[in-house]
Amino acid sequence: MPSREAEPSLEDQGRIDALESLILAKLDDDKAQDVIFIDLKGKSAMADGLVVASGRSHRHVGAIADHLLRALKEAGYGRCRVEGLPSCDWVLIDTGDVIVHLFRPEVRAFYNIEKIWSVDSAHRTAS
Repeated sequence: MPSREAEPSLEDQGRIDALESLILAKLDDDKAQDVIFIDLKGKSAMADGLVVASGRSHRHVGAIADHLLRALKEAGYGRCRVEGLPSCDWVLIDTGDVIVHLFRPEVRAFYNIEKIWSVDSAHRTAS
């Protein structure tokens, strides 16, 4: 796996910004709840951003994940890794640059992964 630079190039940054915008817009379209984006640029080698969102039920989480995966594929990000789709309690979508966590509210409260990352680097999106 190639090493990740602390600061992405301008070209890479534009691609990452477009990916973040696509993900956040799709989550908004699908009525995801309590969407949080955590900027990891320069803080973690695993990704440049982390998105945490909730769905109202197993079915809602599954639908959000399915729609997001379709949108990512259509936009040329078809090589995403996905975990958790069969149960849809917690679905993780790893695009390489941005990692998306979709939860049912009870599961999200239990794991509280937002707390792992500093609150200073997170911001809620309008949802």
